[in-house]
Amino acid sequence: MAFSGWPDRAFVFYEGLEADNSKEYWNAHRAVYDADVLAPMEALLSELQPEFGDARLFRPYRDIRFSKDKSPYKTAIGAGLERGGYVHLSADGLAAGLGYHHMEPGQLERYRGAVAEDVSGEELRRIIDRLEAAGVDVVGEDPLKTAPRGYAKDHPRIDLLRNKGLIAWREWPVEPWLHTARAKPRIVEFLRAAEPLQAWLDDRVGRGEHGS
Repeated sequence: MAFSGWPDRAFVFYEGLEADNSKEYWNAHRAVYDADVLAPMEALLSELQPEFGDARLFRPYRDIRFSKDKSPYKTAIGAGLERGGYVHLSADGLAAGLGYHHMEPGQLERYRGAVAEDVSGEELRRIIDRLEAAGVDVVGEDPLKTAPRGYAKDHPRIDLLRNKGLIAWREWPVEPWLHTARAKPRIVEFLRAAEPLQAWLDDRVGRGEHGS
């Protein structure tokens, strides 16, 4: 099956799931999910594989064991790419990310050391500036409110030092092109543009146990 976009039924499905996150809704609309949400995503990931590696498609079921929110289903479909990257579809549209969402303690120590060092830290700053100039958002995840221990509050890259994760992110609302194969080049363009950020993180920080 060649990737040809997601039909409007995919977005209507998630609108309905947001309104009625129940087993009854899921079972009644499972065929729509399989045909109009899952199948196009699998086709896209298959076509991305030669350049971006194997994909890990996330389960549609939420882990509610330790959550106050007992809604059983995720209101989006997502997949992680082996060589870095994330693809996400919901009622709001399509999104893609790349980077380290939440760094483990060892990663965080290496990240802060690389950010604090002038050569590698300014290299990261230039990468971020180029991405943002190209229209790609770079988002610091779960930032501290103040400087991390051992770093001066007036450090020239304190904004980066406070982050516990760093990702490039792009969102596209539901538009007619999402129903066509033109969705694929948008994802590819983003992943290629954001690759320098992934390369900096891989080289300076290194991937954690969970791949990011």
